[in-house]
Amino acid sequence: MSQPPWPAAIPGYTELDPDTGLHMTGRPQRIELASYRLKVTGKVDRPLSLSFDQLRRLPRLSSKPALICQGYFEDYAAWAGASLAAILDAAKLRPDAKEVDLVSADEYSTYLSLAEARSPDAYLAYELEGKPLPVLHGFPLRAVFPGLLGNKWAKWIVEIRVK
Repeated sequence: MSQPPWPAAIPGYTELDPDTGLHMTGRPQRIELASYRLKVTGKVDRPLSLSFDQLRRLPRLSSKPALICQGYFEDYAAWAGASLAAILDAAKLRPDAKEVDLVSADEYSTYLSLAEARSPDAYLAYELEGKPLPVLHGFPLRAVFPGLLGNKWAKWIVEIRVK
C-alpha cells in the first residue's frame, strides 16, 4: 500500500470532504508510512511497536456502519482494517487491565472499556471504500466502532495505552 497524498484543500469542521462525501473533523496529520509504528503500552506483558505492514497481516475486519456525531452528521462508508482484539491479544494484557486509551497524532485521545475494545466488530481501519485511508479520514489508522458515537472513532492513531 502506498502513502495517500496530502489533500489539496482541508474542509472546515463538520464540512463535507468532496473526495469522499464524508464529514471532516480533527486536524489532519502528516504521518510517514515508512517510519510509522503503532505502539501498545501500559498494562501489557508484551509492549508492541507494529509497522503498517504488520498491522495489515492481522485478522482483517470490514463493515459499513453508521458514523454518528450527534447533532452534527451521520455518515456511512465501507471501512476495513485490523482487529483491535487481535492487537490486544498480541500484547498479552495483564489481568488488572480495565480500559484502553486510543491516542492520536494530533493529541486527541479517547478511552474505551476493555469490553468495547475487544468487541468482535471493533477494528482499526486502514482502508476506506477499498482504497487506502485518506489523510483527512485518519491515515494510517482510524478506529471503527459500530454502535459507538463518532467521538470514539479516533483518527491518526499512534498509540494504544492499556490501563
